[in-house]
Amino acid sequence: MNKKTRNEASFRVNSLQDLTNIIIPHFSNYPLLSQKAADFLLFTKIVKLIHNKVHLTEDELQQIINLRASMNTGLSDLQKSEFSNYNLVARPIISSTEILDPNWIAGFASGEGCFFLCEYF
Repeated sequence: MNKKTRNEASFRVNSLQDLTNIIIPHFSNYPLLSQKAADFLLFTKIVKLIHNKVHLTEDELQQIINLRASMNTGLSDLQKSEFSNYNLVARPIISSTEILDPNWIAGFASGEGCFFLCEYF
């Protein structure tokens, strides 16, 4: 479909400052409800480590690799070959399913497509 005919928005992150000042606060204010929230918490730790320049030595970089290995689908085969001594860290357990802001459902619907509401009597 032609981009000019679609209603869409995009946001490109170009800096650590964008992550720190825009992306992380957004998802802190409008939290994820699934296990994606666990990935977000691990991602936030990685951003803080990079902000504190912990990634500048190989030993310190290993902390970030360990966190990354515990996110989503883990490390790629290439990353596993380059950082073979990685150790998984405990993933946070996400048990909250409370929607804190009614705008959350609008964002979810926009991001995931659509909902069908049916009444059954």
